[in-house]
Amino acid sequence: MFVRPLMVLILSLAASAQELTVAAAADLSSALPEIAARYKGQTGQEVKLTFGASGNLTAQIRNGAPFDIFFSADEDYPKQLIDAGLAEGGTLYRYAIGRLVLWVPNDSALDLEKLGIKALLDPSVKKISIANPEHAPYGRAAAATLRHYGIYEQVSSRLVLGENIAQAAQFVESGNAQAGLIALSHALAPTMKAKGRYWVVPLDAYPTLNQAVVVISSSKQKDTADKFLEFVRSPQIASLLESCGFSLPAEKRSSGERTK
Repeated sequence: MFVRPLMVLILSLAASAQELTVAAAADLSSALPEIAARYKGQTGQEVKLTFGASGNLTAQIRNGAPFDIFFSADEDYPKQLIDAGLAEGGTLYRYAIGRLVLWVPNDSALDLEKLGIKALLDPSVKKISIANPEHAPYGRAAAATLRHYGIYEQVSSRLVLGENIAQAAQFVESGNAQAGLIALSHALAPTMKAKGRYWVVPLDAYPTLNQAVVVISSSKQKDTADKFLEFVRSPQIASLLESCGFSLPAEKRSSGERTK
């Protein structure tokens, strides 16, 4: 009479053991759940996602966090883990290039098409949301952009720092900031797409956001992790990433400005 419950327990434990644990940069919060869902639909494989600032996730991995895979918004972090013997060098793969945008809500009077980044100098902009440059690649890109245009000192006192790029987007979406330098992937996400307008920051204004993924050395499911990364390399996922606001590494894109 205990055989059936025991079998259910064994199957449950086996399923839990097979779950892939993925640490991912916060700019993937729209794209990666869809990728994981498609992968599960094809393979039945469960994928557990944890999002955060790439620097913070790197620190967690250094401290023994049990992740199988790490998607970073800056390929330097996976390389640091490889150098430290904490990630598998042969699995390093540049999956996308991130894009930075200046976003304002629809009710903003700012003319982004005319002003571009100089819109941040308008007196109506009391707070500007960016990710924390200390551990978020998009935060460093935002700071570099402000310095590139020579306005960092003028606006630095008005910067509001999000723990990661998702929180920076949330700050400006909620009205706690009047403008934000956020990921294009968030500007295109369903939660924000209809709520605001954005200006794409030219690529030459900040260091390229080369985004890379790597398998963690302590993973006990390296074969399974490799299969998931093979899926991520597929044309269908490349197309999905493009639709979510990422550029593909092999593409050469114009750094021209545009508004939406």
